[in-house]
Amino acid sequence: MVKDNLPKDNLSNHKNSFLDQSFILGINYWPRESAMYWWKKFDQTLVKRDFSMLAEYNFKLIRIFLLWEDFQPEMKSVPPKTLSALVKVADIAYDFKMKILPTFFCGHMSGLNWVPYWMVASGREAGKYPLFSMGSVREGKIRNMYADGEVQKAQKLLIHETINALQGHKGIWGWDLGNEPSNLVLPPTKDAAKGWLEEMVTELKRYDDDLPITLGLHQEDLENNNLLTPKEVADYCEILSMHAYPGYADWSDGPLDEKFTLFLLKLTQWLGGKEVILEEFGLPTDPYPLKLSGEEKDKLGSIKLIAPNDAEFYFEKTLKLLPKWGINGALVWCFADYDPGLWEKPPLNERVHERFFGLFRWDGQPKSWAKVFQRMAMEKGAEIVNNEWLDIKPEEFYEQPGKHIKRLYQRFKKHLETN
Repeated sequence: MVKDNLPKDNLSNHKNSFLDQSFILGINYWPRESAMYWWKKFDQTLVKRDFSMLAEYNFKLIRIFLLWEDFQPEMKSVPPKTLSALVKVADIAYDFKMKILPTFFCGHMSGLNWVPYWMVASGREAGKYPLFSMGSVREGKIRNMYADGEVQKAQKLLIHETINALQGHKGIWGWDLGNEPSNLVLPPTKDAAKGWLEEMVTELKRYDDDLPITLGLHQEDLENNNLLTPKEVADYCEILSMHAYPGYADWSDGPLDEKFTLFLLKLTQWLGGKEVILEEFGLPTDPYPLKLSGEEKDKLGSIKLIAPNDAEFYFEKTLKLLPKWGINGALVWCFADYDPGLWEKPPLNERVHERFFGLFRWDGQPKSWAKVFQRMAMEKGAEIVNNEWLDIKPEEFYEQPGKHIKRLYQRFKKHLETN
């Protein structure tokens, strides 16, 4: 059922309309006052304020996250109030001539795995990231959506209800099936991964065959064989997505390594055989004049907070490089630093660097490097197809991904020097 009061999109070939027309300049969004607690404290006046700011900085696409516990607190129902809030977000984006990319089953976010209570099975499992459910970090085992038919049925319900609320809305760019899902749970087999993808994409296409589908992979899906690779995603989705953070890789040339970012995108494109967008990239910057305690500095570990001038240099170099190599979309992480009033709440109490990735400061003032986005006229580039740096076949890469990715990066850098 299509809601008749929604603004409709009558494009006959909408799947790649943005990719066909120009470079997509986008951003990942959580409100600075509420972060991941946004949907529980939804305030459309704040969304209007924030989206107005983003429109001034030339952003056209806003990726948002359907926090699973808020959108499906019970396995067999989706709260109409939350869906209504989502429609309002799409309306506001459209009013500012922008579109949103809703991300389902979230899932993993900023160092925590956020799941509804019914996704927590009995027993314990030492996962890579803490489990957050029903308002607190707790012990438990996350049910495996790749192997659990009951969970898949619930996921299909969420897809159905969401599309029922938004179908045909001009403010929707596409659908994202997850944020770094390998951080949440791993598929037991490649067939299970492919089966899950087929089920979810088929369900989406059942109700909306016009919009592109993607899935938010990250660099660890290239460093390791997590069984859900760019090839599997490309078999079912129109567009590939990659998240690139050079500061998280010990084999990069540091957190300001723009070549690393381009390399991951070209590698993803090669492995999957489809166009790719840079769905996340960013830097945690020095929060001056705010100061961190000694304990907070210790929690940073090896992660460096970047000086504003260095951040500006990185973003400018990256955004100039991407279209030259045929990458035609990039979404910065993220909208704003988080209000200090949230610093004692998960995940920001432990993940100190996650507080400071914003384009804007916690008080709403733009950081010095925000002007990079405001002044850049992003034109779509022509793809450079010279792949001399590749000396193996795609099917060979995941035999030793950790070894190949480091070796190929060295070859790629040499290739860049001559091109």
